[in-house]
Amino acid sequence: MIKRFLLAAMLASTVIAGSVAFANPVFAADYSKTPNKYVEIGGTRYAYRTIGERGGKPSLVLFQHFTGTMDDWDQRTIEGLSKDREVIVFDNAGIGASGGKSPDSVSGMAKISEQLIDALKLQQVDVLGYSLGGCIVQQILVDRPELIRKTIIVGSGPQGSPGLRVIPDVIAAAVKKSGETGRSLRAILFYTDTERGKAEGAEYLKNINNHLVDAEPPASEETTGAQAKALVTWGSMPDNYAALGRITQPVLIVNGSNDIIAPPPESVVLFQHIPNAQLSLYPDSGHGSLFQHHALFVSQVNTFLDRAE
Repeated sequence: MIKRFLLAAMLASTVIAGSVAFANPVFAADYSKTPNKYVEIGGTRYAYRTIGERGGKPSLVLFQHFTGTMDDWDQRTIEGLSKDREVIVFDNAGIGASGGKSPDSVSGMAKISEQLIDALKLQQVDVLGYSLGGCIVQQILVDRPELIRKTIIVGSGPQGSPGLRVIPDVIAAAVKKSGETGRSLRAILFYTDTERGKAEGAEYLKNINNHLVDAEPPASEETTGAQAKALVTWGSMPDNYAALGRITQPVLIVNGSNDIIAPPPESVVLFQHIPNAQLSLYPDSGHGSLFQHHALFVSQVNTFLDRAE
């Protein structure tokens, strides 16, 4: 029942938009035209995309939110991040263009991610974990800390997070609200109810699921159920404060002022327990804070990643 409900909820939020126009185009690369690449690991083929030039900087690997595919990244944010470095996005097992079966645990997803980084022969990377992706990068920092130079965690929380524990209830309430108001479910979950939030939520929907090559299908019922179990289990486990205290890498933590999926206090907890962390909270924003404030977010990420430690 939960699997069917969550799948229907996420499918209802999918928006197909046309080409994106920028008032002041400054990006050389167009994410909507970035083709898939593939790597085989243990007999399973995984899909990924690269955009931007690596140069002398570590690649920035992005870890997606619950049920999100590579097509669900906001084009403006991806292109902004890739202006100064190589950005790698990928589909974990069982989602998008990747084969295999989705793990139903954060640790299982982290293991696959580690294998992907190894398969791409990347000695050390910077990582950006968004929502579920933020849980995954926390696990990688425990499992394979040598793989990561710097970390950005957005809209996520530590193990034992109350917000992540009740995600099915949050989505149920949003589905009801969407039915009553006619507003997109994705916009309700990711953006605030203010006039600014509604307007920027509508703009965000134009900048996702608009890939012109290798467009991906939405998450299947099986994958949705597995990822939901992983998130709820992560939120129900004992805290990982001791493990967070052993993280030595610099960590930038970002959240919106009104995130209903990973409430801001959970980002504060991460900030309090990771020794070398900094916290940035964005005004009048929800779970999609990095997309709503994409220019500010890109600027802060670039400053954070380029700063000498």
